[in-house]
Parts: sequence; structure tokens; C-alpha cells
Amino acid sequence: MTLAPSLRHPSIRPLGGGLLPVDRLFDGVSDIVFFVKDEAGRYLAVNDTLAKRCGCAGKDEVIGRTAGELFPSPLGEAFARQDQAILREGGSIRDHLELHLYPDGVRGWCLTFKEPVLGEGGRVVGVCGISRDLHARADHEDDYAALSAVVDHIHLHFDQPLRLPALAGMAGLSVYQFDQRIRALFHLTAGQYIVKVRVDAACRLLAETDQTISQIALACGYSDQSAFSRQFKQTTGLSPLAYRRSAAVRSASGRGAAGR
Repeated sequence: MTLAPSLRHPSIRPLGGGLLPVDRLFDGVSDIVFFVKDEAGRYLAVNDTLAKRCGCAGKDEVIGRTAGELFPSPLGEAFARQDQAILREGGSIRDHLELHLYPDGVRGWCLTFKEPVLGEGGRVVGVCGISRDLHARADHEDDYAALSAVVDHIHLHFDQPLRLPALAGMAGLSVYQFDQRIRALFHLTAGQYIVKVRVDAACRLLAETDQTISQIALACGYSDQSAFSRQFKQTTGLSPLAYRRSAAVRSASGRGAAGR
């Protein structure tokens, strides 16, 4: 996959004058959709799975088009809103549970992950991501619609108390049923998943902001800094301060490599 210089993601390193063919890594994976888009939402790279599900004869028919041109309404508009939020704010999307409807008739639930593509000076110039199919039993598919709202609620409100009985009630499930569905999706208990979301957010804040440890603890749903620090170290193997220092070193190293 060859990207314009302004759309070369830091994780795509030159090899022998070229770039890693990332799209081809996913061509043989039939249950994962892969894509890279520019600032206007136009596809720059996709895998065969995305092309086939959009009813296209090949990837060339997808390149240069937008999600709104390829997917039925309102799905295409929803994808565009996700992309614009990332382009505007520079954040990411993790574990987004959503229903996909493709022009070729394929329908199913998936987990979507999206990250910003960085250009010169760290400016967000595009979006890349994957969507992984969920191979659910038919009797569980109806649960996903309710679970989607609950997972989104966790990602939006991880700074607030998140009680399992209340979350299970939002999904119309018992606590046991809710925990089993989360385990099936993420291979974590419901409690572990909430910790994961909070620690992921803490990692981003430690690496990208100057907020104090106590401020980050509060922003990630911990009223006690020591409890946050214990949970963070237990999960990552590093204290929050050590993680921040490590992230600063990695960032400095990345800037130095980009300048060579």
C-alpha cells in the first residue's frame, strides 16, 4: 500500500524504498474489513473483503469513493460522522459494537476500531481502521443492539460510577447474562472491561496531556489517586509516572526518526 507522504502513518515504515503492503495483510481474512481514508473521507486503501461486501469487482472500484457513496443510508452517514470526529479531535474509536449492512446483502454485527493517521507535524490527515465480524449464535443477535448502547455508555461515561446491575438493566439482561455477553465479545469479565476502558483513557491522558496524576485519576473514574495508581500498575506493569516518562521517551524517539 503506497500512501501519499502526508498520509503515512508512523506505524507504516519504509522498507527498501517502499512501504509495507498493509492492505494485503488483510486480503485473506474474510471476517475483517480494513480501510484507510483521507481527510475528505475517500478510501485510499481497503482489503478484498470490503470491496466484495460493497459489491465491487475489485479494490480499485472502492478507492476514491466515500462511505456515503458505497453504503446505504443511514449507515454511510454514521461512518462519516465517526471519521469527522476523529479528524477534528484526534481521538480514536475502540470496541465500537455496530450493525453493518452491505449492498451485497451481508448483514451482521462487528467490533470497529479506528485511529487517526498523522501527517507532518502530527496533524491528523486521515483515518484508518478495521471492523471485525462477530460470529454470534442467532439467539444472541438481538442482544447486540442493547449491548451496543451499553458499551457506548461505558466509553462515554467511564469517569462516572459504573455499576454492573445498572449496566445490565440498560441492556435488559441479568448481571450474569450481561457478564457472559461481555466475556463472549471481549474475552474479559464485565468488570475487567470497565477497567480496560479506564486504563486505556488514562494511558492517552498520561501520554498526551500535562494533567496531574490526581486529575487523571478523577477523569478516569477513580476518586482516590492511590487506588488508581494501584489499578494502573497492576494492569500495565508500570506506575502512572513511569508510564508517562516512557511515553515521553517514545514520542521523542519517534520525532527524531521522522526528522532523519
